[in-house]
Amino acid sequence: MPFAYSPRVESLRAQLLDFMERYIVPRIPAWHEAVASGQFPVPFMADLKALARDEGLWNLFLPSLREDEPGTRLTNLEYAPLAEIMGRVHWASEVFNCNAPDTGNMELLHLFATADQRQRWLVPLLDGEIRSAFAMTEPDVPSSDATNIQTSIRRDGDSYVINGRKWFITNASHPDCKLLIVMGKTDPDADSHRQQSMILVPFDTPGVELVRNIPVMNHVAPEGHSELLLRNVRVPVANLLGQEGDGFMMAQARLGPGRIHHCMRSIGQAELALELMVERCQERKAFGRYLHQYSNIADWIAESRIEIEQARLLVLKTAWMIDEVGAKAARKEIAMIKALVPRMQLQVVDRAMQVYGAMGLAPDTPLADIWTGARALRLADGPDQVHLRSIAKMELKASEARRGSTAAYLTPFVRR
Repeated sequence: MPFAYSPRVESLRAQLLDFMERYIVPRIPAWHEAVASGQFPVPFMADLKALARDEGLWNLFLPSLREDEPGTRLTNLEYAPLAEIMGRVHWASEVFNCNAPDTGNMELLHLFATADQRQRWLVPLLDGEIRSAFAMTEPDVPSSDATNIQTSIRRDGDSYVINGRKWFITNASHPDCKLLIVMGKTDPDADSHRQQSMILVPFDTPGVELVRNIPVMNHVAPEGHSELLLRNVRVPVANLLGQEGDGFMMAQARLGPGRIHHCMRSIGQAELALELMVERCQERKAFGRYLHQYSNIADWIAESRIEIEQARLLVLKTAWMIDEVGAKAARKEIAMIKALVPRMQLQVVDRAMQVYGAMGLAPDTPLADIWTGARALRLADGPDQVHLRSIAKMELKASEARRGSTAAYLTPFVRR
């Protein structure tokens, strides 16, 4: 795996950094003011999106599927440093149409949708005209194991009828959210991994109820992490995504790339936290000395740099593996970064907050938002414990072929 970015990626990095510094960072206060006053989508977002599209900084994670705008797809390895840059401002990814969960939903539609489904849903998503949500998680079951899903998708003539409750559904409170990709059970009697299917549900379908936008760590995201009630929701059979029983497989195909995108953005947020910490400790004095002159603060800086670089290297290796052998073969690496990166981010941000003192807890810095996002990410797309268990199982299975080979390294006890 090459460690240097290609000339193409370096050019895109420079272009993206310039765009962020010129157009996005100066608007951070205005974004917060608009959201606080109830203006969402934020009025200037449409102009920023148009500008990003004009500059070719659009759908960087996926090629356009339109003949008049062919695009050239970046590999996961090439996309990683760009996602880092976008991740420094939590709402910036939307400007470039690279925001979750739309990216994962576009991947699903790109891979599994029919021609009609692509035209109706994928094209407007690629154009940034609509938003979407992925409705999998449920309140009554441990949804980290998707075989537990209880939502019913029942065939009735030329329709499917859907009943269930979903929650923590990102994007569902966004005014432009027009599509739900709902995961539920079409055949409860099938093999445990063939019971689930996915279906495309227009948000305005009768029976779809937005119950509430759930605060996360007492923080309310304007796009929503929402609770939905699906009561006798009827959609045409043609709305089935893929085939009946393919839901679990498609969920794995979606969540793998989605997890690595989260981790890429997290690296960027950890970098920003470290930069803020380094600047603060060089300008702030306590007891007659700059903060960086205290050994514990200097250690925090060094440890943070080491931890970020370690995490970045594993994320880049994972991206390279997905490019080379696919997400399924890279599932151990995907699990490792998902368990590692949010913890690293929490550690780095916590140190930065401590250096800033009370200001680190206030909205005067982005640190509280970055900390909240990292803490939530330890549960989003599967809790740490699920990923750690998967890693351990894969290690144990890999050891079967060489079991006993370590005996040669043991020194037997010798009686004297």
